[in-house]
Amino acid sequence: MHKDISLRNAGIIAGAAAIFAFLFGIIITASIPSFANRGEASPQQDPAIAMVGEGGESPFARVAEKVSPAVANISAERTVTGTFPGFEWRFQGPWDELFRDFFKGTPRSERKTQTLGSGFFISDDGYLVTNYHVIKGASDIVVKLTNKQEFNGDEVTIVGTDSLTDIALLKIDNGEKLPYLEFGDSERVKVGDWAIAFGNPFHLEGTITVGVISAKGRAGIALPEGPGYQSFLQTDAAINPGNSGGPLVNIRGEVIGINTAITSPSGGNVGIGFAIPAHLAEWVIDALKSKGKVTRGYLGVYLQEITEDLKDALDLPTLEGILISEVALNTPASRAGMLAGDVITQFDGKEVKDMASFRIMVASTPVGKTVKIAVFRKGKIKELKVTIGEMPETVTAAEESPEPEYELGLHVVDVSDPRADDFNLQVTKGVVVLSIKSGTPADKAGFRIGDLIIAIGGNEVSDISDYRDLIDNLKTGKPVIFQVRRGERKLYIAVTP
Repeated sequence: MHKDISLRNAGIIAGAAAIFAFLFGIIITASIPSFANRGEASPQQDPAIAMVGEGGESPFARVAEKVSPAVANISAERTVTGTFPGFEWRFQGPWDELFRDFFKGTPRSERKTQTLGSGFFISDDGYLVTNYHVIKGASDIVVKLTNKQEFNGDEVTIVGTDSLTDIALLKIDNGEKLPYLEFGDSERVKVGDWAIAFGNPFHLEGTITVGVISAKGRAGIALPEGPGYQSFLQTDAAINPGNSGGPLVNIRGEVIGINTAITSPSGGNVGIGFAIPAHLAEWVIDALKSKGKVTRGYLGVYLQEITEDLKDALDLPTLEGILISEVALNTPASRAGMLAGDVITQFDGKEVKDMASFRIMVASTPVGKTVKIAVFRKGKIKELKVTIGEMPETVTAAEESPEPEYELGLHVVDVSDPRADDFNLQVTKGVVVLSIKSGTPADKAGFRIGDLIIAIGGNEVSDISDYRDLIDNLKTGKPVIFQVRRGERKLYIAVTP
């Protein structure tokens, strides 16, 4: 009897256990996906999945839809003065003075040239940003949008320009609200982030190219149009002639830079493009908008990067900071007690990493503001208080840094510049060659340091302004004659840009 009861109970227990195991198995099976998903990102969290829309469309399509309406095609016409049509001064040898006297007083011709670039609106009331070199010397500016809307004549006003950063601010007055873009935080941009360039390369309107941020803080780039203040974002998003002034945006469609220049042996894109970072552009744009010009902070120092040799020779602990090579007299720096040989390590609470970023720090500091500057001097850190002055109009960006501009590979200065005194030229006109970049057209043509350039293409060079105007109008691939004085003799040098 007990045995029968025991077997019956055992069967009941076994059956119950089987039923329980079955139900438990169902519960566990249903729970497995949620447990499995805990170790990986959900589709909303996975950046690779988030990059594709529900319909499989590219995220760049959404950026293009957002940005393109606010991007403009800018064409600017300007008048260039030269010798009369069909004649360029190319005579050499003993008869050059005779021919020069014969053609002296010949009327100079004027011709129209056209530049093409891009721009973008930053407000619905028509403020438009582009590069200064796109509209430099323009007599007529035409702005076209992707919807074929066009503005010209009195509708387009130049609010202000800044050659040292290559930025120009225009205003469109037509009484309509216009599409516009917002600036992002370019200082938070990382190498490897998406970079999307908009513009009108080679007259191809509404072009978009995609790449990444290749590097940050690029400076010392030898560009025909400058600019003097450089802290470029470098990108491999294709930038070509005509892209200048267009926006470089992030994956959210925020402007992180202004497309400005390329480095290329062929003149076309090779994956090395440069954009003015948004944080620098915003400061300049605000100044142009409020004052029509940029007022820059000024210290009055010449600077050098610290090399291993300088570090060892000056017994410096690290390569960090920048070295003061000279302090100009009667400047904010001299009044604050800054000395040649000081190494600047901090400015207004910020670490000083390189010359390019430091120059921008100083330039963007309000005039009259007193800041703390930490310098390393004789083995100790010393804190100085400096009241920032206003950069004089006669002082260029070179005052705060020896980074020169190399047109055709030449770094030149006016004969009145103190740096020209070493050559004892005893002249009042012309520009003197201070340095030459190896492998450039000027180097290959045979220029030497100390050469005095007195004419280009038969046109007299009185000063640096004349020189740059003439350089701006040279045609790529077409040889031009430079007349120079070397020592006591004059000679001609043919250069092919």
